[in-house]
Amino acid sequence: MSDDARLIANHRVHVVPVVLALANPPWQRDVWLDPSVFENMDHVFHTLFDDFCDADEPERYLGVSLRTEEEVALMRELGIALNTAAAEAPNDTDTECLQASVWPEVVAVAGRLAQVMVANDLRELAVLLDEEAVQDPCQVVRGTTGNTGDQDNGRQSPDTA
Repeated sequence: MSDDARLIANHRVHVVPVVLALANPPWQRDVWLDPSVFENMDHVFHTLFDDFCDADEPERYLGVSLRTEEEVALMRELGIALNTAAAEAPNDTDTECLQASVWPEVVAVAGRLAQVMVANDLRELAVLLDEEAVQDPCQVVRGTTGNTGDQDNGRQSPDTA
């Protein structure tokens, strides 16, 4: 794995779970509103605006925690929605944020971004696995029905005759 791939993976391991949580209202209620759990809206804002990204200006995180221009655009849209929700929370509580009139938009944008990020990560994983793959004669090859490992195409070798 290249240093660049390692950098983006180390950032995304923080960003992707937060985006997934923003797309999941039951998780938000069960986890963020439980005072005994570390994860809450402060964690969300620190992850997406300070520590691993900047949802206000996500362009600078392209290649760091964001893989594509589509992710950048969706992260900006998510940042705007989160800032709007925070502005509707005069006492800065998680409960107020979740009750903001714009919260359904936060959830919808986060859902779109989560889908794109996970799909991009799975594509990257497939590329990494393909680069690391060892040729296996028993491997099923795309576009075939399988390979029995018989490299002589059904002919008997002198050893098996």
